Amino acid sequence: MALSATAFQLTDLYRRIMNITLLAASNRVCLPTKRTFTLNERNISLYSGAMYYFRIPKAYWRDRLRKMSATVLNAVETYIWICTNTNRVSDFGQGGLRHAGLPGRLRVPKTAQERPLRHCSIGSFICGEFEFGGFPSWLLREDGIEVRTSDSKYMQFVSRFFNVLMPILAILQFTKGGPIIALQVENEYAGMGKKADQAYLKSLRQLMIVELLVTSDNPSRGKIGTIPELFLMTGNFNTDPVNQLDMQDMQPDKPLMTMEFWSGWFDFWGKAHNTKSSADFREVYEAILSYPSSVNIYMFHGGTNSGFLNGAENLNFDDENSGFEPITSSYDYDSPLTEGGDYTDNTTPSKRSCQTPGIGSQGCLLQHNYPRAVDTRKRVGYSTFGVFGETDPHGETRYRQRIWTELRLHNLPQENLKIEANSVLLIEGRICDTVIILVNGAPGVALPAKSADLDKFGTWRTANSTITLSTEDLEGATLDLVVENWGQVNVHSYKQFKGLYQGSAYLNGDELREWTIYPLEFKKSWTTGLSNWGSVNLRTTGPALYKTVLDIQGRPAGHLRIHGELGEGNRDRERICYREIRPMGPIQTLYLPAPLLQQGQNDIVVFEHYRPVEEVAFASDHVYYRYRYVKTQMS
Repeated sequence: MALSATAFQLTDLYRRIMNITLLAASNRVCLPTKRTFTLNERNISLYSGAMYYFRIPKAYWRDRLRKMSATVLNAVETYIWICTNTNRVSDFGQGGLRHAGLPGRLRVPKTAQERPLRHCSIGSFICGEFEFGGFPSWLLREDGIEVRTSDSKYMQFVSRFFNVLMPILAILQFTKGGPIIALQVENEYAGMGKKADQAYLKSLRQLMIVELLVTSDNPSRGKIGTIPELFLMTGNFNTDPVNQLDMQDMQPDKPLMTMEFWSGWFDFWGKAHNTKSSADFREVYEAILSYPSSVNIYMFHGGTNSGFLNGAENLNFDDENSGFEPITSSYDYDSPLTEGGDYTDNTTPSKRSCQTPGIGSQGCLLQHNYPRAVDTRKRVGYSTFGVFGETDPHGETRYRQRIWTELRLHNLPQENLKIEANSVLLIEGRICDTVIILVNGAPGVALPAKSADLDKFGTWRTANSTITLSTEDLEGATLDLVVENWGQVNVHSYKQFKGLYQGSAYLNGDELREWTIYPLEFKKSWTTGLSNWGSVNLRTTGPALYKTVLDIQGRPAGHLRIHGELGEGNRDRERICYREIRPMGPIQTLYLPAPLLQQGQNDIVVFEHYRPVEEVAFASDHVYYRYRYVKTQMS
């Protein structure tokens, strides 16, 4: 589970150059011999790009791989994410993992093997700005579990996962005729600091297979997150490569690998949009190659955080949510290939640098017969469509649970309350992550239109927050609390729950104890059952579901962006939950790939938090506003 494995796969071109027959039983593993990597006893340098299959529609895998290989890269790095295979505890066994489709998800390395690119990754803890770093949230049900350690409760899940995964990966090893030449153990494990557990790393080694095993960290952290006798150390950074790659004292006479050269950065809700200039990209990239070091561009193609799978950071490194910073749905990363699969200004530097004499390969020389750059797909912005259906989410909930104390997701109503004028509601602790207060269905808090609005009642930023519910006496009132998860922190904070679990709710000092929970699931099985659609009431306030139909004549466009004069909510296309748009920015659109669309009618459902939806609009490109573009140099 704590394994974040990186499996490199070589291109068809490299096989021809090196006379490699991958079906031969004599294939020899990729070895870190002296200052170079060797494969089948020939020197090789790795020029790789990161691309994660679960952020990209399956129909686009080959397209993205071909575009990557056209930029003179000979390997691809990816993760196998445990959460895409184990949604429930019952999935976490031999039969369950297979039933959950794990073997099918390993088609991505096989797809890479069909194309001129080879490289794959596996993992349970992967970080990667994913929800909970790739762990299934139900791990938190295990009292006292210590993830990313040799804790027995945790290791039983690790073993169960890899006992299923490793036999599947074994047949894809280079030594078995497959594309995988290396596996990355854990991910930036030195970040655990004093909690870094050598016994845990040794246990992971015992679960592994025969290919080259590596760890990846910021080199300034030293050997805390690795065991040099067992693993090759690799580096993660985006500046100062000369100092970052100075690792000879820690692992003498070993080749250098920059496992994560950060091509850009991700965005947070309520913060500026991050970009990186092509000049900065090229300067650092060429310095890495000249050192010399093999390199993996992270990310080469970022993709999309669909569903509720985005991660977050907690800059205060506590379990209280105090420094919470949620990451946006778009994981474009300002990478050489955009979220929609288009080349960017950073594509050319990555290609030219590898081909420049004195900068390129220190091992096998790169050749000129890579595939041509693939034309980008046509962008289409469809017309604006009116919304014609509305339904109350209360009536669409299938499961209800009455509780007395601890308040967890999602919708918590109290009925038949007497609310006196100027009554004050207090919520103890911090909200995880936001709450909308409804008194008789009317919102008591305003739409957070800018980052500063998150300092007010209803978010994680304020502890023990209070709000005045009404300016007049109310009899038989209903109080609803709509609680939303904005993303689980992906690193450093591992004991995090969602909801109002840090304390109780009080009305004028009296604890509110009897609650009924209405879960809004947004699973396919839930969204396909939505019914009771009525006409849109433009005077409605508060959370509601809205529906429209996108009617496509002819073949769906390559890609488009969906946006509109919407408040805040989730978009559900063809019953697939596709995440949110938040007016605070920086991004105001959602990327909608053509494979999610069909010729004819396509249902689009919007869960709007604050105000009615009149229309859904489409654009041919992303829209950023509220914050200006900024050129940043991350560290």
